Amino acid sequence: MLESYYTVNYLGSEELTIQKSRFIGHVKRCETEDEAQSFIESMKKQYKDATHNCSAYMIGEHDLIQKANDDGEPSGTAGVPMLEVLKKMGLKDTAVVVTRYFGGTKLGAGGLIRAYSSTTSEAIKATGVVKRELMQTMKVSIDYTLLGKVENEIRHSTYHLDEIHYLEKVEIDVKVETNQTTAFETWITNLTSGQALIDKGECNYSDTPISL
Repeated sequence: MLESYYTVNYLGSEELTIQKSRFIGHVKRCETEDEAQSFIESMKKQYKDATHNCSAYMIGEHDLIQKANDDGEPSGTAGVPMLEVLKKMGLKDTAVVVTRYFGGTKLGAGGLIRAYSSTTSEAIKATGVVKRELMQTMKVSIDYTLLGKVENEIRHSTYHLDEIHYLEKVEIDVKVETNQTTAFETWITNLTSGQALIDKGECNYSDTPISL
């Protein structure tokens, strides 16, 4: 698993009018090729009266699955430029569909490339980009007498306090970057003078919005 990567914030869309043609871009986070293809098919059904429903997606932590479809536009003027936007922005697990309603004015190859690229970029901006970081849940068990001190120190640290469980002892779940777990254990041990029990819980991704 990658320690961090960039992708889109689930689902979003944007519409542009370029020389009387409507370009509607839809973007979705898709973690498998089946998800991406299902998304594309759903857009084709939703906009079945459109002139074109062009698509592109990039799936997998090493970008091994890359597909682009011009859907009737001149070869290389739609799907590939859309895919290039995903590559330039460094987005993984992302699918995009740009729907076109022809407005009567031909754009030419260069105009089409710019139109599909621009619509993809604006749809991604509207959807939002996130940085996904792999975080380890560290479970800290302490006596109630230490709760105030430990909670305060965690909240003022670079670590993220996730949950507090009030049981026989207090159990605090803290999200820690995977490469910081040893440093965290040392910090808690010193903070509590060795009175804390520390265990590892689940390892999951955490999303942080990125400004574009």
